[in-house]
Amino acid sequence: MTSTELAREALPQRIKRKIKQLIGPRGVFFEGFLKDPVMVGAILPSSRFTIERMLSRVDWDECKVFVEYGPGVGTFCQPVLEKLRRDAILIVIDTNPHFISYLRSTINDSRFNAVHGSATDVEEIVRAHGHDKADYVLSGLPFSTLPDGVGPTIAEATHKVLRPGGAFLVYQYSAKAGDYMTRHFKHIDKEFEPRNLPPCRLFWGWKDEDGH
Repeated sequence: MTSTELAREALPQRIKRKIKQLIGPRGVFFEGFLKDPVMVGAILPSSRFTIERMLSRVDWDECKVFVEYGPGVGTFCQPVLEKLRRDAILIVIDTNPHFISYLRSTINDSRFNAVHGSATDVEEIVRAHGHDKADYVLSGLPFSTLPDGVGPTIAEATHKVLRPGGAFLVYQYSAKAGDYMTRHFKHIDKEFEPRNLPPCRLFWGWKDEDGH
């Protein structure tokens, strides 16, 4: 390979590094998207408007275990930690080791736990952290592009791991997640947030007090 060919081969990497330097965490998020667009689903993190509305229905006084699927560069992590009780924990689960490594190096909080794994294993992961149930589970995973069977499995596992009265909080760019949620959650609140890029749909699936 000639020096010119080597320079051409290295150019995309130089561009991605430059983007990361210029826009910080967004650069990390962008690189994560390039490596695994099916699992990331967006090229930019969620807006503050989406974060505020998504978390507005959480009863923080009653929250001991908060779980997030697909945390990316931690856009929701700090807002959650700011509201979370001192004796509570935040567990984030991501299949992308790049994001998990970034989160572990940037978030210094004893309540924070970053797990490299799959949301389908949420029950085992929560138990491994000393709890039987989660109070709230947040997800920004792109249900419309997940491999066949993964979306329904995540929805079922999430319903099982939630305590009665808990909720599955989902923000999406399509209505696919709502289709999976209706199989397990009788009560689903829905809203739309236009102040996001792209605009997104918000879902809150509530687990009944009787466990259904």
